[in-house]
Amino acid sequence: MAKVTWSPGIEHVSGALAKPGKNPQHSCSKMLLATHRVAETTNPDCNRLYLRSKVSTAPSQDEMQAREKFAQVSAAVAARAKDLTKMAADKAAFIAQKDLSGGRRTMKSFLWKLELEAYEG
Repeated sequence: MAKVTWSPGIEHVSGALAKPGKNPQHSCSKMLLATHRVAETTNPDCNRLYLRSKVSTAPSQDEMQAREKFAQVSAAVAARAKDLTKMAADKAAFIAQKDLSGGRRTMKSFLWKLELEAYEG
């Protein structure tokens, strides 16, 4: 088993030390993960390093549908927020519902609710 010796002043390291990124030119191909076990033991070697290979899977059909739904609703929310013909009515409806039980607290979440209902409706 490999042993890790830390420099003076470093008590322990825990977590991902290097993550594989999306750009293959500027990233490592494996994740370097360090763990520090905190337990009463006589073994002084409580640190471990692991290399994990990058795992990439193609998105499922459900995930692709969810991405498409999000993109369409997001675009509709952005368009509605800029639509001057609906702005006054949306603001009045938002103010009327925001203090009710189950009401949306922000204008953006209120518009998301309206557009999501219109998309699913």
